[in-house]
Amino acid sequence: MHPTVDLIQEQAAAPGATSARTLVLHPVRAGAAEAERSGPARLAEAVGLAEAIELAVVDALLLPIRRVRPSTLFGSGRVAELAERIAAETIELVVVDAALAPIQQRNLERAWKCKVIDRTGLILEIFGARAKTKEGSLQVELAALTYQRSRLVRSWTHLERQRGGFGFLGGPGESQIELDRRRIDERIWRIKRQLETVKRTRGLHRSARRRVPYPVIALVGYTNAGKSTLFNRVTGAKVAARDQLFATLDPTMRLLSLPSGQQAILSDTVGFVADLPTDLIAAFRATLEEVESADLLIHVRDLANPDHAAQNQDVLRVLADLGLADLANEGRLIELWNKSDLLGPEARAELTSQAQRQADVILGSAATGAGLDDLLALLDRRLAERGRIMELDLDAADGAGIAWLYRHATVLERAELDGRTRLKVAIEPAKSPQFERRFGSAGKFQAPH
Repeated sequence: MHPTVDLIQEQAAAPGATSARTLVLHPVRAGAAEAERSGPARLAEAVGLAEAIELAVVDALLLPIRRVRPSTLFGSGRVAELAERIAAETIELVVVDAALAPIQQRNLERAWKCKVIDRTGLILEIFGARAKTKEGSLQVELAALTYQRSRLVRSWTHLERQRGGFGFLGGPGESQIELDRRRIDERIWRIKRQLETVKRTRGLHRSARRRVPYPVIALVGYTNAGKSTLFNRVTGAKVAARDQLFATLDPTMRLLSLPSGQQAILSDTVGFVADLPTDLIAAFRATLEEVESADLLIHVRDLANPDHAAQNQDVLRVLADLGLADLANEGRLIELWNKSDLLGPEARAELTSQAQRQADVILGSAATGAGLDDLLALLDRRLAERGRIMELDLDAADGAGIAWLYRHATVLERAELDGRTRLKVAIEPAKSPQFERRFGSAGKFQAPH
């Protein structure tokens, strides 16, 4: 049996799940290979998404499809077979790990006499339950309304407030609210106006940081790759870091001290996932502007996951959608090959060799701290290379000036000569005006090394 299938069965039997009894289905086109990753791996991910909001996964099935049926996706025999099982096992919810047309969703619900949601609906439900900030809630609601607008064959519902979410799953205590397109469009318009205000406020915050100023380093990567664990490890923060898909939704920022003494702002962002809904990417564009404006990006990759190569491609596709496809060529993208502590000795040795042959790759573990000193040193060097290189000859008694350089620049070299302190420093472009006001003509410009 495939190891991933074993894992699914263990997850399905795990105690403590108290929500709807759920069946997860992953359709596999017969005669066509899954794009870049195995069917069992995609099925395991779908189970993880369901369990991220504590659904009680009873079973998970790979279902070959010879021909897509426009009305139900699956063939009539398969639909009837599943209907018998759903009734016999009192299944309350079926998650179809694919994009369902509204008519397919409606017909399957009628045939199976239970709630049916597709991958997009499940991801939106997770985001709706996880959003904590006003901005995050607005962004998710916008995406959910846009998704629901084409599905007015069903009533728009809201789960009870203490749970959150957007009602794709149904549940106790819910109230049915019939919404027509006019009411949805009005709400979408109001949300977009509110998000424009949020966008302007975020822009003001970015401008304020440029005046401080600190370079910004953003964490990106597939969901559950270890971004929040890394964030906590290097900043001392206590962001929720669980072995769970989409454990982080709202962005968090903390000050990061680098080995040279330079400080930067580290931003922990939402994880990406395969087939992330387009509407959700668009809705979160305001949040992801932190990624667009970052000086450096750390792509955290879970090298212990057998599908890490496919996950890498999914992340790169989302970055391309954001207009960030050329990050590597710009010297802004650094990769942390994470979870080295979960690798066997041979795999770790091979990946260590591969990482050492690449200038912007570090093999390490956010959980144990292995390799993170090398990662911080690399960030220091990359930020220095993005700045102006200046040489200064200061009086050794100018302690305030020397301290300023250690706080606001990257000190590359220092030498003490006859009561003078000679320094070579890298200055971020945004800090140049402050540098010039403080040191005037004392600095001599060099081309970046």
